[in-house]
Amino acid sequence: MVKGLLFSLLAGIFITLQNIFNTNVSSKAGLWLTTVVVHGTGFIGSVIIYLFVKDGSIKNLLEVNKVYLLGGIFGVIIVFSVMQGFTHAGPALSVSILLISQLIIALIINTNGLFGTEPITLTLNKIIGIAVMIGGILIFQYK
Repeated sequence: MVKGLLFSLLAGIFITLQNIFNTNVSSKAGLWLTTVVVHGTGFIGSVIIYLFVKDGSIKNLLEVNKVYLLGGIFGVIIVFSVMQGFTHAGPALSVSILLISQLIIALIINTNGLFGTEPITLTLNKIIGIAVMIGGILIFQYK
């Protein structure tokens, strides 16, 4: 559990930093060229790390449901969309909306047991929690 919390914290930090960096690059290079550079450097970095770690096999990869390989396309959409969000709404509001939409979609997936997740019960406290987060954004943005 602690390991999961630490990695989630690390991801949150680097997602925010990545998007600020990407937005700065895109202001000079353009959105799609920046997206190409982000995924190109990510690919190179991943290959280098994989050569040291070697934690999988091509044989097992070929057994994966092909629809799950769309994650790379999702990454392209994510990078593009977040850069647009940062540019037009600012980092704080953009991240706030991103987190709430992530939580809502994760809750829908988890509640329905989609994509092999363990189903959970949708309870009133989960709905109230999301409503409080949305209220927090409204308060945060109130001038």
